[in-house]
Amino acid sequence: MNKGRIIFLNGVTSSGKTSIVEAMQSYSEPFFYVVANDLFENTIGDQHLRSDYWKYLSEVIIIMYHTAKLFSDSGKHVLIDGILVEQPELQPHYDKVKEIFSGYPLEIVEVYCPLDLCRKRNIERGDRREEQSEEQCKIMSQNIRYSCSVDTSLNTPEECAEIIIKSFFKENATSCK
Repeated sequence: MNKGRIIFLNGVTSSGKTSIVEAMQSYSEPFFYVVANDLFENTIGDQHLRSDYWKYLSEVIIIMYHTAKLFSDSGKHVLIDGILVEQPELQPHYDKVKEIFSGYPLEIVEVYCPLDLCRKRNIERGDRREEQSEEQCKIMSQNIRYSCSVDTSLNTPEECAEIIIKSFFKENATSCK
């Protein structure tokens, strides 16, 4: 059985990753959105996150990546909604991701959005701190080798999904809409 493609949408909070995931799931090719930092963060419990946020979050993130591999091993395409950050508990995060997914069809997509627009989106959402995107940008891994880039300030989530689908699934780029 062929491994499913793993598409890692990398960007700061409110850059548009989850909206792209939702748009990609409207395609005839099924994508399993089983791995997102926000979802996996909830598996550890607030008590532990409050005591040592990065220690526990880093453990959960590594487990999240291994979960993605399980889906890929089953031939399922996986969407990861996350951010490659460099914190002592994860360093070198980008290298760890490459190591964990060695031998897997991993595509890292840069989800770009200007920080002033992310700040505005954070305020509108109400569940993020206003400056959270800027904070994440400062600790984002450097020199990431992206397979594809999308800009959510210039393109709708649907247009970004189309760019991604055409980049990696040329023969199956048909929307269900």
